[in-house]
Amino acid sequence: MSQNSDTDTAPAPEHGYTSDKAAYLRRLKRIEGQVRGIARMVDEDAYCIDILTQVAAINKALHAVSLGLLEDHIGHCVVNAAAESPEAGGAKVKEAADAIGRLLR
Repeated sequence: MSQNSDTDTAPAPEHGYTSDKAAYLRRLKRIEGQVRGIARMVDEDAYCIDILTQVAAINKALHAVSLGLLEDHIGHCVVNAAAESPEAGGAKVKEAADAIGRLLR
């Protein structure tokens, strides 16, 4: 038995994506398989354009995951912070804007 029972019973933090966590994990596992497939294509000297086509598909899939996570973040974390206080809401909006900037680079 653990010495600190408070941490044993503390609920995991809920994030905007929590309700869709299983779907996100399935999508990420599929993307992971696609990346392994590209590595196999390179190892087997596949045609460059075929490899690039698969890279584009992975980029599109990752983009979809990113947009979903961003939507979940705004709909949950930003909205909750804004309800807490204008300052907290403003900080979360800035955080989301910075994340969008990173995605667009």
